[in-house]
Amino acid sequence: MINPIVKTIELADGRTITIETGKLAKQADGSVMLRMGNTMLLATVCAAKDAVPGTDFMPLQVEYKEKFSAFGRFPGGFTKREGRASDYEILTCRLVDRALRPLFPDNYHAEVYVNIVLFSADGVDMPDALAGLVASAALAVSDIPFNGPISEVRAARIDGKFVINPTFEQLKKADMDLMVGATYENIMMVEGEMDEVSEKDLLEAMKAAHEAIKVQCKAQMELAEAVGSTVKREYCHEVNDEELRKAVHDACYDKAYAIAASGNKNKHERMDAFDAIREEFKAQFSEEELEEKAALIDRYYHDVEKEAMRRSILDEGKRLDGRKTTEIRPIWCEVGYLPGPHGSAIFTRGETQSLSTVTLGTKLDEKIIDDVLEHGKERFLLHYNFPPYSTGEAKAQRGVGRREVGHGHLAWRALKGQIPAGYPYVVRVVSDILESNGSSSMATVCAGTLALMDAGVKIKKPVSGIAMGLIKNAGEDKYAVLSDILGDEDHLGDMDFKVTGTKDGITATQMDIKVDGLSYEILEKALLQAKEGREHILGKITECLAEPHADLKPHAPRIETMTIPKEFIGAIIGPGGKIIQGMQEETGTTITIEEVDNVGRIEIAGTNKKRIDDAMRMIKAIVAVPEVGEVYKGKVRSIMPYGAFVEFLPGKDGLLHISEIDWKRLETVEEAGIKEGDEIDVKLLDIDPKTGKFKLSRKVLLPRPERQEKTENK
Repeated sequence: MINPIVKTIELADGRTITIETGKLAKQADGSVMLRMGNTMLLATVCAAKDAVPGTDFMPLQVEYKEKFSAFGRFPGGFTKREGRASDYEILTCRLVDRALRPLFPDNYHAEVYVNIVLFSADGVDMPDALAGLVASAALAVSDIPFNGPISEVRAARIDGKFVINPTFEQLKKADMDLMVGATYENIMMVEGEMDEVSEKDLLEAMKAAHEAIKVQCKAQMELAEAVGSTVKREYCHEVNDEELRKAVHDACYDKAYAIAASGNKNKHERMDAFDAIREEFKAQFSEEELEEKAALIDRYYHDVEKEAMRRSILDEGKRLDGRKTTEIRPIWCEVGYLPGPHGSAIFTRGETQSLSTVTLGTKLDEKIIDDVLEHGKERFLLHYNFPPYSTGEAKAQRGVGRREVGHGHLAWRALKGQIPAGYPYVVRVVSDILESNGSSSMATVCAGTLALMDAGVKIKKPVSGIAMGLIKNAGEDKYAVLSDILGDEDHLGDMDFKVTGTKDGITATQMDIKVDGLSYEILEKALLQAKEGREHILGKITECLAEPHADLKPHAPRIETMTIPKEFIGAIIGPGGKIIQGMQEETGTTITIEEVDNVGRIEIAGTNKKRIDDAMRMIKAIVAVPEVGEVYKGKVRSIMPYGAFVEFLPGKDGLLHISEIDWKRLETVEEAGIKEGDEIDVKLLDIDPKTGKFKLSRKVLLPRPERQEKTENK
C-alpha cells in the first residue's frame, strides 16, 4: 500500500485544497495531484538532464489539458477524442507559464515540460485558478532548480467583498475577475477584467489575492520538506569567459550608452547602430576564434545593451527614443478607411499600428463554445493577428500562436463590457497589426473602439489602453516607471503592465513582473501614471470620432427583433422548417428563432427594410389570434361544390360557403369568378366552439343590390 504525502490548505470560506505526491506518475521528476471538492488536477514536470548546446534562454513548455471524461462528457466531432487545445486551455497555459518562467535561474537552460491535466470536475469550482498551484507544487517536490514556489488564485469582488477562488456561479455576480500569481514575497503576474473600477480597488484585489497565495506557498514549502526535495540538482549550462566579458564591456559600453541616450526615434536605425558596435568588436578576431567566441560575445554584448539602456533612463531620464518617462508617442487615427467591412479604423502610436475591422452578423454567426466545463454561445468576438512583416521579419506566417490568442483575449476583455446588453448583432472585431514596436494589444483596444464606433455599434463608452514599464536595479532605491513602452523597453525592462479603461475606470489589465521586491507603492505609481496616459490616448481617440455613428453602413445587415408566445414557435417553423424557409425565400431575409426566458425571440436580418417589414408582417399574421368580425385578405386554397376554402391567416383556413360569396344566388363558385390562388377579402363571421372551424363571408363586404334592399323594406 502506497502512503502518499498530503498537505491541506484551508480557504477562508471553509473549503479545502489538498496537494498529494508519491502516489501517481512517479517516474516524472515531480508529480502532484490537487483536489478541491470533486475537482482534481494532476501536474507533472520533467526536465532534461543537460541543455541543448547553444541554448541561451529558458526552454519552458507548459501544457494544460481538460479531459472530457472529467465531467462525464463525450468530445464532439467525428473522432470523439480530445484534439487541439481550446482557447481556454491556451489561456490557462499562459497564466501558468508567465508566473513560472521568471523564477528559473538565469543560467538554467535545460528543457522543462510542465503538464497539467484536469481528470475530474463537478462544474462548481474553477480549475484554471488551481493550475498554477499544482504546477508549482510539482516543481517544489522535484529536484529541478526553481526559485519558487508560486501560486495563483482568482480574486473576485462580489457584493463589495473579495472572494478567493469563487465558484462558477459566484463569479457571475462579480464586478472584478482577477487572476494573480505570486511567490510568498512578491507578485509576479496579474490578469483580469473589471467593470470600470478604480486603481485603488485593483490594488486592494491584488493584496487580497497575495494573502491567500502566501498560505498556499507555505503548504508547498512544507510538502517539499516532507519529500526531501529542498536540495536541487547541480547543473552547468553556461561556460563563461570573464576576461572576454570584461573586454566586451570595456570596449562597447560607452558607445552603447551614447546610442541609448541619443534619442533616435527610428527603431531600425537604433538596432543597426547597436549591431555595428558588436560587429566592430568582433572584427578583431579571426574566423576560427569567432567560431568559439561569437556566441559568448553576443550574450555579453546583450548585457551591455541592457545596462546602457537602463542606466540612461535611471541616471539621466533619457529613453531610447528620447521621450520623457511619462510621454506618449505621437498618435494618429482614421476611421472608415476600408469600404468593404461594416466598420474600420487605423490606430497608429509611434511605430505600432493596428488596422481593425468590424463585421456585424446574425444569430447564425454566433461562436459555439463546447469546452469541457463551458457550453454556450458568444456574440462578441475579437481576433488578433501579428504577421512577421509587422516587425520587418522575413518569414512565413504559420497560423495563430498562443501569443496571438492571449493578446486578442486581453483586448476582448477590455471591450466586451461596452457592448450594450441585448444588442441584436453578433459582432466580430479583427485587429491586424501592420507595425509593432510597443504594445500592439493596447493598439488593438484603441483601434477596436474606433472601428466599433465607425460601424455604428452603440458602445457605452470608448476604451483606451496603455502599456507601462519599469526599470529598477536590485539593491537600488531609484526606479523609473515608463509610459507607453517600446519593444526594447519591454524586453530589457522589469515589468510589462497593460491597463485598459474608459473615462470612468479600468476594464482589463495584464501584468508580468520580472524583478523581485516590487512594492505596492511602485504599483500604485504605475497605475496612476497609466491613468494619465490612458486619458491622453482616449482624448486622441475621441478627437478622431467622439461617438458612434448614428446609423450602420448602407451595406450592413439590418436586424429587427420581436418576441412571441412560445407556443407559436412551432407554427412559425412549420413541419420540417417549411414555413420559416418559405418566408426567408419569399422575402430574401434571414430569420432565426429560439426560446429565451419562456418566450420566442425572433431576429429578422436583411439589407432591405421593406423585405424585413414583409417578413415581420408574415410572422405577425401567423401569431395573430383570429377575431370574429375582423376582415382579412385571404388566398383561395381549394374550390368545392359547396364553397371555397380560404387561408385568411398563415396556417388557418376557413370555409367560404357558396351562399356567402355573393348576394345573388350562385349555382357554382366559378360563377363569381373565383378560382384557386385568388386573393380576396373575407370577414370572419364565427368560430365553432366545438370544432374550432372558421366561417367566412365575402358578400357582407359587398354592397347589397338595390332591388333586393327595396323588396326587403316592403
